[in-house]
Amino acid sequence: MSDPSPRDTYTHGHHASVVAQHSRRTAEEAAAFLIPHLRPGMRLLDVGCGPGSITAGLVKYVAPGEVVGIDAEPSVLETARDLAQGVDNLSFEEGSTYALPYEDGVFDVAYAHQLMQHLADPAAALREMDRVVRSGGYVAVRDSDYQTMISHPRSEAIEEWRALYTEVVRRNGADANAGRRIASWMARAGFEQVEISTTVAMMRDPAEVLNWGDSWAERVTTSALAEQALAYGLATRDDLERIAAGWRAWARDPEALFLFVHVEGLATLP
Repeated sequence: MSDPSPRDTYTHGHHASVVAQHSRRTAEEAAAFLIPHLRPGMRLLDVGCGPGSITAGLVKYVAPGEVVGIDAEPSVLETARDLAQGVDNLSFEEGSTYALPYEDGVFDVAYAHQLMQHLADPAAALREMDRVVRSGGYVAVRDSDYQTMISHPRSEAIEEWRALYTEVVRRNGADANAGRRIASWMARAGFEQVEISTTVAMMRDPAEVLNWGDSWAERVTTSALAEQALAYGLATRDDLERIAAGWRAWARDPEALFLFVHVEGLATLP
């Protein structure tokens, strides 16, 4: 999920392989920590909505309230708007995380999934989300922590991928291990009433493992991640192809399993 600020470079980019993977996300998985707090009639903003699968999934929890998704990338919003066809209370708009195009206090909830890990100034983005939410509302964020990513059987190629990805994100001015920093970023943004929780994502089903491994194999050779790794001199084309081959081999191992930690922050505004 991207932001137009010149301070930020979106590591994933919007290659078809990235958009396809992000389109698999659901509200029930990605926003499970938030859903119990949603009520009919609420107005919800999904910041950095990407292709909009989570955004669209949140509609039923606040209907007849409105759900708005905002993202910086016009191309991915075209994909998202296909989901809004015929849905009166769902819309998608272009805009900046750091300068949301809304008046103060016009939403009941501002939510962001996997956005903080791509921002140069997460606390500033959180303060802006705070600004557009009314008193008594919620600011909710969820980010993964790449250092917790574990593959079984252990794959040297995947270990190399994780180190490479983490360094590319660092060069982009952000932090791939954002999950562990959610609490401190929310404190820095001025939130006082915050609940921090964690969930573990696990992929064991063979079809899910195959999709995950093949997706990263394609992304590490064709997406913005590949372009940035090459531009920064962190890898050669042969390195990326070797990593991709490792992902594919791991994904076809009958014992393959992948897991990692998400950290969620839920702030209630005074």
